[in-house]
Amino acid sequence: MTWLAIGIMGLATWAIRWSFLGLIGDRPLPDWIRRHLRYTGVAVMPGLVAPLVLTPAEGGVEVAALAGCAAALAVGAWRRDAMWAVAAGAAAYAAAALL
Repeated sequence: MTWLAIGIMGLATWAIRWSFLGLIGDRPLPDWIRRHLRYTGVAVMPGLVAPLVLTPAEGGVEVAALAGCAAALAVGAWRRDAMWAVAAGAAAYAAAALL
């Protein structure tokens, strides 16, 4: 039963990818779709990070994680570059964890 579920999920994943790349891969996307796809990465990162920061395994909110998020948010808003934001967040988290 497990392998059947894995196979069905694999086929579903393939179908979703093919529907986007196979059906419309050679045609230009409309401007409104391209404008919305531009923000996908910006939406995914907070969605991955927020649950880890706001609900850690130990129970309380971790100060080092909040410091890292604040630094990443500030540098990201200032520099408009995701790599600088990630680097600043990691450095702030490491510095706060050492204190």
